[in-house]
Parts: sequence; C-alpha cells; structure tokens
Amino acid sequence: MTTELWQKSATELSNGYARGDWSPVEIIDAVFDRIEEVNPLINAIVTLDLDGARTAAKASENRWKEGKAIGPLDGVPITVKDNIPVLGLRTTWGSRLYADFVPVGDELPVARLRSAGAVVIGKTNCPEFALQGYTDNILFGPTRNPWQLSLTPGGSSGGAVAAVSAGLGPIAIGTDGGGSIRRPASHTGLVGLKPSRGRVPRCDGFPAILLDFETIGPVARTVPDLVLVMRAISDHDVRDPASNALIDQPFDLAPATKCKILYVSRFGFSPVDIEISAAVANSARVLAELGHIVEEGRAPFDLEPMNQAWPVISQVGLAWLLQFHHDWAGKLTGAIEELALNGMVRKGTELFAALDAVSKLQRTLSIFFKRYDLIMTPTAAALPWPAQQPFPNIIAGEQAGPRGHAIFTAFANMAGCPGISIPSTPSTSGLPIGFQLVAAPGRDDLLCALAAAYESARPWADRWPPL
Repeated sequence: MTTELWQKSATELSNGYARGDWSPVEIIDAVFDRIEEVNPLINAIVTLDLDGARTAAKASENRWKEGKAIGPLDGVPITVKDNIPVLGLRTTWGSRLYADFVPVGDELPVARLRSAGAVVIGKTNCPEFALQGYTDNILFGPTRNPWQLSLTPGGSSGGAVAAVSAGLGPIAIGTDGGGSIRRPASHTGLVGLKPSRGRVPRCDGFPAILLDFETIGPVARTVPDLVLVMRAISDHDVRDPASNALIDQPFDLAPATKCKILYVSRFGFSPVDIEISAAVANSARVLAELGHIVEEGRAPFDLEPMNQAWPVISQVGLAWLLQFHHDWAGKLTGAIEELALNGMVRKGTELFAALDAVSKLQRTLSIFFKRYDLIMTPTAAALPWPAQQPFPNIIAGEQAGPRGHAIFTAFANMAGCPGISIPSTPSTSGLPIGFQLVAAPGRDDLLCALAAAYESARPWADRWPPL
C-alpha cells in the first residue's frame, strides 16, 4: 500500500534518508502541509515553529548528504507537549498564568532529542497544569479526537496523541502524572510509554507539582519508534538524583522472554465499558498464544488508600505552585481553581498519610514483582466522551466520578513503575481501545519487548482515522 510522506514512521523516515528516497526538508514540508489541512479540525498543535523546523531540517539534510547523520532520529519531526519547556517557543502549561512565557532553554529530554537531530515542529495542547483527563483550556480551547471529532482524545497529553494519530509528525513527547500518556494513547490507537521513575532524567522544567510521579515519555505509532526515542532520552544525568539507580541499565530491547502476567480486568467494583472488557480479554488470549503465562485475578494492592491519596497530592501540589503567583485569582478555570482552594486547606497530616499510602503501595508491588513479571489491565475504563466534557458520567450503565475512566493508571505513577498502553481490537464503532502492561521499576525494556512481539502478532500501524 502506498503511503503519503506524512504517514511514514520515524524508522521508515530514517531508512529513507539513508537511501536518499526523500530528504528531511521534503518531510517537514509534507508534515506542515498536513498540519495546515488537519490541525484546524483537531486543535492538536497550538504553537508552530515553521522557520525553526525548516532550518533544522535543512541542517539535517546536509548531514545525511555528507554521510554525517547523528543517528536514526536525525531529521525526524517531533512535537512537544505544552508543559515541557522548549527554547524560544511559547510554553503555557495550558494556563493564563504562563500565556506569555517563552523559555530560554530546553528541558533536558528535549535538548537530548535536538542533539540527536530530531526536528521540533511545535507544541501540543494540554489542560491547565496537565491536571485533567481531557484536553481543553481557556487559551486554546478543546482538542478533538481524530477518530471522531465530537469526542475527546483524553488527557492530559491529548494534543500529543491527536497529532501523532492524525499524521502531524510520527512522534510526540508528553508527560504522564497519573496516566496522561497511556490513556490518551489508548483513545487514539497509539502506543504510549510512561517510563520508570528516573528512566528519563528531568531538569530545567516547570515546578514538579506531582512530585516525581510525573515522567516524560514518548507517544508513537509503532514500538520501534518508541524505542528510538527512549534510547535518545534515557541516559543518566547527575542533575536528576532519581536517575542514579538506573545508571548501569542501558535501554536495550531484547527479544521478549516467557513472562508471568497477572491480568486484572476490573479494579474492585469500578465499572468498565463492555467493549473495552471484551477487547482486553482478547488481548490477554493473544499474549497467552504468544507463550506467556496469563492468570486472571484481582489487583494485588489495596485500592482505597490510593484513591484517597491521589487528590491530596495533586491539590496540595497545585496550591504550592500558586504561592509563587500572587496574581492567580480570577485567571484559572473553575475546576482548577476549586482544586487549588481544596489544596490550600489540606492538612499536613493528610499529605503525610497520602505519602505513607504511596510507600505501602511500593512495598506491596516490590514483593508482587518477585512472583509475577507484569500486571495487565485495560488502559482506560471508558471509550472517548464529548470533547468539552471533563469526564464521562456514566460507564457501562453505572454512575462514574471524575476519575472513574482513569482508575487503572495512577498506581504505576505512585510506585515508580513503567507502564505502556498497546492498541487492542477497536470498538464496533471503530474507536480505538488499548490495554496496559505495568512492570517492576527499571523494566521498561521488558514492556517494549513484549509490546513489539504483540505488534508483530497483531499489527495496528496501518489503522488511520477517517480525516
């Protein structure tokens, strides 16, 4: 099947550059033509750098012609989520408090990608302070799902996934503080990785209002593309002490070995969409057919302390941030202002209890991963919902709260575990569905190896939204 240049994966682009089939300048022009055609429909990219991207692409083209390409990402277009600083590009965090903020440097992972030759084409939309599970804000409005424009791509990396899904560059860099890469990836038919704590060192970024629970990671159409990014951004850096434990663990993608997987179809009594349940159950059977041991069971940790801890951490973190912005009153969206006000009246004992719950979860999973290699769950409990609605009120005919759709993902952030969302069988209406795999801290390579094996057995990269 003939594909357009904007549909090429990063791996295909690199191979084509090496053969001389196309040049980085041709690719950038093709991607910008696609952006001009499609971005007004989905509102994925909110700040473009046309001149900077073309300059970088021309420099990359010269390197390829001279046989001096830096590596496989040289000349590959990428987008960066709007809560990750990029040199010279307005970076707003989805908030009016940062509406005019232009960073004087790149956050470390972006700097590493530039050093690898990647071409930054723009910034992608996110909700205010990346604290909601859909993508809308006062500055730029809602981002829409390329698979059905009336629906959300999820959040908070909604702009990132919408861009890759629609062909606005093969790779996006996002953040995941409670599932913000994985759930949107599942809603748009992509593979998305939340790396282990410390796997992708961070510095020169925004204040860490979610402590070290939030990580930077890639979204892509294929696992090989995901791995290319991780190899570029995951080396140890002394400025991030969390990366010390991983200093001697290079990102190697070994063939997937036989794994023991606990498949958890539901967390407690929280509802799950019936089509999601069926699709993920089918994916569990595929993994068993690939030779893995898949056992169905309950979540191996206590859910309620985790559910209580998460709002405390996010609310207090936001309240802490706002003490540096004395002019914040009247500038936030209503929902975010409510979170902040709640955080301001939280007690220190509540925060300590939340952190204690996190410590207990980490100890529990440390013991669990001595017996199992992976936990498998649905990535999201709900299919995408209307684009300007913060969350689905009803899931599988049952009432659902603000994080009912997001029930499966936050535990990996709290425990520092890597998690990946992999496309499963789409719904009957064609909406993408994903399943999640979570491994012990430091086993990001295992997740990618298993995802690569699944992709070989059940490929998804040729599924494109009807735009």
